[in-house]
Amino acid sequence: MTTENNAPVIGIIGGSGLYELDGLHHTRWEKVESPFGEPSDDLLFGELDGQQLVFLPRHGRGHRLSPSEINYRANIDALKRAGVSDIISMSAVGSLKEDLSPGAFVVVNQFIDRTYAREKSFFGAGCVAHVSMAHPVCHRLGDRIMDAAADMDINLVRGGTYLVMEGPQFSTLAESELYRQWGCDVIGMTNMPEAKLAREAEICYATVAMVTDYDCWHPQHDDVTVEQVIQILQHNADNARQLLTRLLPRLNDSEVASCGCKQALQHALITAPEARDPAVLEKLDAVAGRVL
Repeated sequence: MTTENNAPVIGIIGGSGLYELDGLHHTRWEKVESPFGEPSDDLLFGELDGQQLVFLPRHGRGHRLSPSEINYRANIDALKRAGVSDIISMSAVGSLKEDLSPGAFVVVNQFIDRTYAREKSFFGAGCVAHVSMAHPVCHRLGDRIMDAAADMDINLVRGGTYLVMEGPQFSTLAESELYRQWGCDVIGMTNMPEAKLAREAEICYATVAMVTDYDCWHPQHDDVTVEQVIQILQHNADNARQLLTRLLPRLNDSEVASCGCKQALQHALITAPEARDPAVLEKLDAVAGRVL
């Protein structure tokens, strides 16, 4: 599945409410097979103001999967097979900073990966590769997100570190205080290894982290009610849909083809060609076909 004339195709990973975008048409749900197993769900294909997009419910429709149960490799591989050139990851997070109050959005620029129970690479025995993660998100996409939000009534911050924990339980107070000492801004459970795999697949990737609450470090954390959290989730979803509606038409340009993210594998493969396992290479046909 590829698009004509190498036109950008925008992938959106997030919750179920985000694909209810005003103006989205020509929609269809389609199952995309992956050699890495089952993706979280079928993919929703659609078009908004001439921009082709593909939406993937990260946890499956109805939120069937916990963060540790998501098949991140299958998700990214399926999006690559669907022709996706850019991924916008919309993620609910907790805040580790006083000034990032519930309802704030953060265009993340760094991650600390504290997950330990997930497959984190497409590569391994039979074909080894090492990609750079020094700058784990696409600066071009970050610029476009900020442009789209310029005249919105939203607390959106450019730059921040996202601590990705394993879950599904939330942090202990000691852990939360430790992550604050590390200088982390937000905490969540889903963006790793998602960002690493997008880089391996040479897909531009950016995260919009949507703050739902303060993590347990905050002295008033226990005073928050379920009803308040639900209200914040709904408010965030409304703002996220508005942001995406403004953002998507701005991504329909030719810059994606020359973005450095598209060359992530250029010098990453370390296994000698004659030592590469043909069975492994077959699974990598979408992710690494450009260099294989």
